[in-house]
Amino acid sequence: MSAQRTRHGRQTRQPQPRHGEQARSHAQTRHTPYEIRADFDAHSIVVYQAYSAAIAGPAVDAQRFVPPFSFGRMTWIKPSFRWLMHRSNWGRKSGQERILAVRITREGWEKALGRAVLTTSEPDAVARAEVHVQWDPERSLRGAPLNHYSIQVGVGRALVREFAEQWVVGITDLTPTAHRIAELVRSGRADRAKALLPVEKVYPVPDALARRIAAPG
Repeated sequence: MSAQRTRHGRQTRQPQPRHGEQARSHAQTRHTPYEIRADFDAHSIVVYQAYSAAIAGPAVDAQRFVPPFSFGRMTWIKPSFRWLMHRSNWGRKSGQERILAVRITREGWEKALGRAVLTTSEPDAVARAEVHVQWDPERSLRGAPLNHYSIQVGVGRALVREFAEQWVVGITDLTPTAHRIAELVRSGRADRAKALLPVEKVYPVPDALARRIAAPG
């Protein structure tokens, strides 16, 4: 608590932020090229994935991942829409034809970050890790690398069922939007393409998690 003098000369005690709030505040104001940018609200965050129609269709219908989605292998989630567009060639790569916006709980997202090991760590540590994290250059609409980085999070087999059945709160098929943006970019209408992009802002990572996933150097 800190003291503040009122206009009548009395002192009042001002509440100080709780430890967790202070940690989030510090992380949010830190400026680094390794920031998580995402579409999020108070309770959830959107991550993007690209799948074949055989996997994406049942997932959209059920609003959660169901077979033939594999619960026995790592699944990579990406909060950057543009990076996934670069990776999937706007949903035109084989097996990545359907673009899904997967909304998951922030609790689940931060649990994954808390279990993560950078893929640049010692090989033994990476092999044991339940979650992998890597940073890659963010991409422009035309796929050019930018001077800041996008996070990719690999949820391993130990957590993938929890991700699929407990963290996911909604799945939206953005394939038509992805194709429309790609068409606008190819035809030289970048301003109209940008207007269709999801709004992504810096995610306030708590300090302890930020240190865990920080890229070296």
